[in-house]
Amino acid sequence: SVSRDSIRRFLQAMPQTDETYKVFDINLRQNFYDKDIVAESLRLCNVFKVNDEELAVVKDMFGYSGDDDQEVCRQILSDWDLKYLILTCGTSGSYVYADGEESFLPTPEVEVADTVGAGDSFIGTFMALILKGATVKEAHKLAVAVSAYVCTQYGGMCQILGQ
Repeated sequence: SVSRDSIRRFLQAMPQTDETYKVFDINLRQNFYDKDIVAESLRLCNVFKVNDEELAVVKDMFGYSGDDDQEVCRQILSDWDLKYLILTCGTSGSYVYADGEESFLPTPEVEVADTVGAGDSFIGTFMALILKGATVKEAHKLAVAVSAYVCTQYGGMCQILGQ
């Protein structure tokens, strides 16, 4: 509750401009969440990153029906007034939804050493490029590449090439 309150105060203090991005990377862990916490987080964010397993929980939690995850993502984007919804599906690819724009990219085949940090590197790369003025497709493409590279490394803090 202390962490949640700190995050809430931080997000509420942020400027409300078109250039402000508040990312909710849902990371459902154990039983440290409930519908109220997820709903409040969705109200406070404008970028939602979710993986396919987490999406199933969100669908059930909020009563989204149907087997078409892409349609559910479009509905969540609209219902929660998001700028971006990012759905990662492991080896099955990833999707980025924005108002009137969508991008799908397959997951590159790499020799996986460790998936720790893959999602964080994905969202970090995507948002960094968006902030630099890249298109959704450009940001998505590099996010996929960086995330795939991170999966080839051991541990959550790998060295990025050229650094």
